[in-house]
Amino acid sequence: MFRAVARIFRTPDLRRKIAFTLGIIALFRLGSFVPAPFVDFGNVQLCLAGNANAGGLYDLVNLFSGGALLQLSIFALGIMPYITASIIVQLLRVVIPHFDTLYKEGQAGQAKLTQYTRYLTIALGVLQSTTLITVARSGALFGTSGVAECSQLIVEGGDTWYGILLMVVTMTAGTGVIMWMGELITERGVGNGMSLLIFTSITATFPNALGQIAAQHSIETLLMVIVIGIGIVFAVVFVEQSQRRVPVQYAKRMVGRRTYGGNSTYIPIKVNMAGVIPIIFASSLLYLPALIAQFNQPRQGETMQPWVQWISTYLTRGDHPIYMVLYFLLIIGFTYFYVAITFNPDEVADNMKKYGGFIPGIRAGRPTAEYLDYVLTRVTLPGSLYLGIISLIPLIALVLVGANQNFPFGGASLLIMVGVGLETVKQIDSQLQQRHYEGLLR
Repeated sequence: MFRAVARIFRTPDLRRKIAFTLGIIALFRLGSFVPAPFVDFGNVQLCLAGNANAGGLYDLVNLFSGGALLQLSIFALGIMPYITASIIVQLLRVVIPHFDTLYKEGQAGQAKLTQYTRYLTIALGVLQSTTLITVARSGALFGTSGVAECSQLIVEGGDTWYGILLMVVTMTAGTGVIMWMGELITERGVGNGMSLLIFTSITATFPNALGQIAAQHSIETLLMVIVIGIGIVFAVVFVEQSQRRVPVQYAKRMVGRRTYGGNSTYIPIKVNMAGVIPIIFASSLLYLPALIAQFNQPRQGETMQPWVQWISTYLTRGDHPIYMVLYFLLIIGFTYFYVAITFNPDEVADNMKKYGGFIPGIRAGRPTAEYLDYVLTRVTLPGSLYLGIISLIPLIALVLVGANQNFPFGGASLLIMVGVGLETVKQIDSQLQQRHYEGLLR
């Protein structure tokens, strides 16, 4: 293992790629601490130091920005607008036939869809930065923290139209720069750039989350959490690598004097085909009632409406059983929904029939599509239950040890870290094998 790591740094091309990737990551983290114009950096730090919590409404976005959201920095929006835009463009393939046609056109169509994703990212950046600045100006960014400085995050001049415009432009431009950084890593570095930036943002919150557990409880509790977390990581790696292999046999065919086909392969159907997307969907959907309730809070002297009181009691924090059950059920539903969109058994069966492929014992065409749908439905069930259980770990940790809802050893953070880590190691291993005939993994 250590010899393999040493070979990485003895390979000039691979060494340059890793150094370039680390340099971009360092710039990305530096931008997370540079405040946007008209932001009172001192008051923001006082609010953060006072353990002021933004609540579940901003937890996911703050997680993907590496804490930059609550810093009101130039990279406050992080990679979240790009993630949202990518999901929207992918879902629009079902609604807009033109998008599906572009997807099937190959590299040229994919480039066009990427361009649409960039435009949509900038539009979402404008929308989200405007919302963030509005919430910061109203003093509601940190909720009812009790810290007076939390209602004075914007200095004089930030309330004017040109001050608001400058902040919106700066944060939107920060989103564009992050998107550019991710593409640079993909082209000239190691691994998928966007995924690595998300990985960096999540791992940046690790020390603070673990330190919070140690401060609130004890070192023994922290060590127990780390041991349990390592066990969870091993279990997640095992499930993420698990797949159901459907065997496929290709018939021999003669083209001129040459014989093609006759080989055997398989269709890999992963247990977790949906990845982290169902967790993001479920979290976003559960944030909507809290957002609506926040804008319907009673004024001084008025009585809170019953439905607002119910939402504030049961759907705002993740430590209530009703919230947990709804969260779990939504994740299962969204897992089936997303898998049904991304994997089309009819399309796979048609492609197999076109090239002379068949599943042993299953007729080509419609019976093959029905068999693939049968297998996919049953493999997705344990995958959805697995996602639901992993997503509940941070909520259970919130109840047991008072951790943040973005507890590092569970939920979206753990799935992203394990997935990106495995993919990056595989890419480094493949590049080592090209040069040394011996990879990083054994």
